[in-house]
Amino acid sequence: MRSVSIKELLTGKQLLQEITVNGWVRTFRSNRFIALNDGSTLHNIQCVVDFEKFDDAILKHVNTGAALKITGTLVESQGKGQSVEIQVRDIFVHGGADPEVYPIQPKKHSLEFLREKAHLRVRTNTFSAVMRVRSALAFAIHQYFRDNGFYYFHAPIITGSDAEGAGEMFRVTTLDEKNPPLKEDGTVDFKEDFFGKETNLTVSGQLEAEAYAMALGKVYTFGPTFRAENSNTSRHLAEFWMIEPEMAFYDLDANMDLAEDFIKYVIRYVLDHCEEDLKFLETRLLDEEKTKPQAERSEMALIEKLKFITDNNFKRVTYTEAIEILRNSSPNKKKKFQYLIDEWGADLQSEHERYLVEKHFKCPVILFDYPAKIKAFYMRLNEDGKTVRAMDILFPGIGEIVGGSQREERLDVLKQKMAALDIPEEELWWYLDLRKFGTAVHSGFGLGFERLVLFATGMGNIRDVIPFPRTPQNAEF
Repeated sequence: MRSVSIKELLTGKQLLQEITVNGWVRTFRSNRFIALNDGSTLHNIQCVVDFEKFDDAILKHVNTGAALKITGTLVESQGKGQSVEIQVRDIFVHGGADPEVYPIQPKKHSLEFLREKAHLRVRTNTFSAVMRVRSALAFAIHQYFRDNGFYYFHAPIITGSDAEGAGEMFRVTTLDEKNPPLKEDGTVDFKEDFFGKETNLTVSGQLEAEAYAMALGKVYTFGPTFRAENSNTSRHLAEFWMIEPEMAFYDLDANMDLAEDFIKYVIRYVLDHCEEDLKFLETRLLDEEKTKPQAERSEMALIEKLKFITDNNFKRVTYTEAIEILRNSSPNKKKKFQYLIDEWGADLQSEHERYLVEKHFKCPVILFDYPAKIKAFYMRLNEDGKTVRAMDILFPGIGEIVGGSQREERLDVLKQKMAALDIPEEELWWYLDLRKFGTAVHSGFGLGFERLVLFATGMGNIRDVIPFPRTPQNAEF
């Protein structure tokens, strides 16, 4: 008999039919009521056991965490809290779980404790809800780009270039760490390494995506990226996923149009398809907020915050305008900002970005035309010679969520910018070739997937929205 998901059973469409369901025991009460969950939904299905019909040898294995196959009849429930239940005819124990050592017991566990049990934490309501929302967001991303004529492009994970100029990359090598080959000057001779040069794990697939956009028109990457930044904060991961579309013949305005449309689409998708999980996560967040000081509490509930994005037009503001707003703002004048804004050219912090979104404009904001000195070399220089065609999208509660730009398509200007930053032309000869052969206006942006999931679920720590987080001193699973 085909196994039916609990999500399907709870619709009641198979009432009075004999069915088979597989799942894990959440609770077993009074030797009679099994709460079974299979991950398809937040809700459990109650399975009613006539214990006199079952051998104790079977029932002793029915503990929290055990995996069971249950066959029985779906009937209307006589109890409260569920509309249907299963009258159990047969129980097969796939695998037991010793209640003395099984760590995910039916009680409240701290998020810190559950991070130590990352292989089992998805069996809790919180993490199963988060991961279903994460899955829905990933599907929506692919659906949006497919519907809008983009081609999915797999950027290399091993790279010889540093797209961001960050300098904080994980090295990839097969050299003997205790006795590497050395040059005459005592430095490591990477010509003897596997790839014949120094290579690292990528921080971005953007540069390679640009090459494919200049042939296929519109492409996007969606894959893992890596930063060896020693930041043990609630906003940083060493391994995370990035969505990076690149579009030929798009200027910055078209880039901003696409980014706004894209992000509204994926958030609208989870509002439409993850209502049950979002309501649960909203309740969890409201309970968590009650423990915080009033000043630290969010002004919007989770679903309201998501609709704030889908229902508002994004306000477009130049960096220069934003600096004037921030410089003259009450928090800046009263020195309540941790980082005071004194002059043009300052690199905006999350507190400034959130002020613009939550206090000043009261809608999502796109900042554009940033100072060239604080942005990457590949961004197109404006005619003023001091700003670039960069844009960031700012959200409530999180600040920057999307960063992008119109790319520098002029060979001579790109060479000048690389020279000013001591980026050797021979390292990016192929990138310069794109400006020699059929160059054109083009643009793109990057969205950190975990930041999007963090925003959509209301979780407070980025470690809790990725299955197995990689952070400093932590690669346990």
